[in-house]
Amino acid sequence: MTENVQSQTFPCLSCGAKLEFAPGKSVLKCPYCGQENKLPASVEQVRELDFYEFFARATEQGESVEKQTVKCTSCSAISTVEPNISMIRCPFCGSQMTAQAKASRLIKPGAVLPFKVTRAKAAEEFRAWLSTLWFAPGELKKFATTSGGIKGMYLPCWTYDARATTWYDGERGEEYYETEYYEEEDKDGKRVARSRQVTRTRWHSSSGCVSTVFDDILVLAGKSLPPEVIRSLEPWDLKSLVPYGDEYMSGFQVEAYQVDLGDGFEQAKALMEDGIRRAVERDIGGNHQRIKAIRSQYDNITFKHILLPVWISAYRYRDKTFRFIVNARSGQVQGQRPWSMIKIVLAVFALLLLLLIIAVMAKEMGS
Repeated sequence: MTENVQSQTFPCLSCGAKLEFAPGKSVLKCPYCGQENKLPASVEQVRELDFYEFFARATEQGESVEKQTVKCTSCSAISTVEPNISMIRCPFCGSQMTAQAKASRLIKPGAVLPFKVTRAKAAEEFRAWLSTLWFAPGELKKFATTSGGIKGMYLPCWTYDARATTWYDGERGEEYYETEYYEEEDKDGKRVARSRQVTRTRWHSSSGCVSTVFDDILVLAGKSLPPEVIRSLEPWDLKSLVPYGDEYMSGFQVEAYQVDLGDGFEQAKALMEDGIRRAVERDIGGNHQRIKAIRSQYDNITFKHILLPVWISAYRYRDKTFRFIVNARSGQVQGQRPWSMIKIVLAVFALLLLLLIIAVMAKEMGS
């Protein structure tokens, strides 16, 4: 069944302003008068969707949602925007852009991890991080004087569950010991016979089949941030996922996914490979293992389209983008920093001047 869902707004009953989701609470809060509306408890559960069954439905109509999206011409990030927005600053690179939004049909998110860390806390973390940076450009610290440079974003991800059945061919290495004889000179210079135990490995052919179960293999579905950035923000408390609701989006932007469901599973299989190889090595046994060939079949594949919350501050310095990101659940931070060459050069000159002064003073004291 196709769902055509437009962005919903939630007006304040007291002043009519737009309510926003309050991080760490199950309420929508008015940023002007402070009125709070408690979110209704959801009777639904976060569902795992059958991978192949979903593809079969997608060939007909599929489950999708229509969103207004805009693409940044500088970094190619695709974000959702609210209607009637003409200018927007890209949250991923800080570029100012004209929001020429278009309607895009996307697979509807099934679950969301709500914001828990507040904007004020994220801005505090940003300023604390900046205070530890030596030789940072002055513009960067000016940028952090207000929390306006911190944007709340939901990042799209896929999670996959699967059972991998793997057939393998390899070798099992069994260690044994041999006595090795040799000669060496003693302290008197005489050659004497010695012996020592040497470890050897005897290899045997091995083949078999193993089954490995994977749960919630996380794949970033956007392309605006490198996958290693998301890995650096782990762990994500995926057990706290709640069914998707537009209320959680109020006051935040959402990145639209660019990695589709099928390509996401190919990435998930690459992430599963280490676990499969460990399972094969355990099955081979012995002291050492060699894997010559493996072939895996994936069954019981299910997935979720989820949204993960981050606070992000993007800063462009000399045509390069630097980002500071906070896991809006755990408070884990990850930052990229520019260097001010002027400050570095001045510091070098100051150090050389100090060394020169010390040398002159030492010379005068010696004379």
